Amino acid sequence: MPGRLDGKVAIVTGGNSGIGEATVHLFAQEGAKVAIMARREEQGKVVRDAVRANGGIAEFIRCDVSKTEDIHDAVDKTVALFGGVDVLFNNAGGGLPEQFPNESRKQWDYILDVNLSGVFDMCTAVWPLMVKRGGGTMVNMSSTAATSGHSPYVYHLSGRLASASYHVSKAGVDALTRWMAGIGGEVNIRVNGVRPGQIITPLVDREGKGEHIFKNMFDVLQIMDGPGYPEDVANCVLFLSCDDSRFVTGQMMNIDGGLPMAL
Repeated sequence: MPGRLDGKVAIVTGGNSGIGEATVHLFAQEGAKVAIMARREEQGKVVRDAVRANGGIAEFIRCDVSKTEDIHDAVDKTVALFGGVDVLFNNAGGGLPEQFPNESRKQWDYILDVNLSGVFDMCTAVWPLMVKRGGGTMVNMSSTAATSGHSPYVYHLSGRLASASYHVSKAGVDALTRWMAGIGGEVNIRVNGVRPGQIITPLVDREGKGEHIFKNMFDVLQIMDGPGYPEDVANCVLFLSCDDSRFVTGQMMNIDGGLPMAL
């Protein structure tokens, strides 16, 4: 049976671990040729080799999405290797610990460079390639932080929250996604986003206990019990990247176990 991405070329940023790694494997299983982009070369090549060992097609291309020149170089290498781009998953991102009002301008600028400007630069680099191919799909990584506020109770319960820069960067991703979807209709490019909640990845499970750093907050606010996992997000990204979602664009899909929190 043909895969849902047979004949497609896909880019996954931050494809060296967590949600990105799970998506790389799922895309390859569904027939895509996958360009794995990340900063950590050793980790990226491990993912590449695992894909190949399972019969898939993938290549690691080093890319720091906070650097515009890195993005354009990596996209050029993808085209040289695979001939074009049909699917883009802007997954790379992260956060840092400084909290408002003590968050430094250095941290603020870096988080926005990675989480928001990196998405913008990657999309602008890939957009004309998709137009040339007759269309494509883009999925942008947002977060439940894009739409959530918090009370003093939740703040003290959790002990800490994601930084102001993180919340702002993800809200910007939501707005950019909707804006690009608005112009994508005329050129057959669909643009959607995903908002993960309590997903266990190496980035948030820093003590190796299988727990999210904001577990206490999620345990109070989340409808469903327990955490989600990278595969839960990857499955949604695949849906938004293939023809199963052919009539879906401009949407932000929450993968959060049900968080009834928005301000």
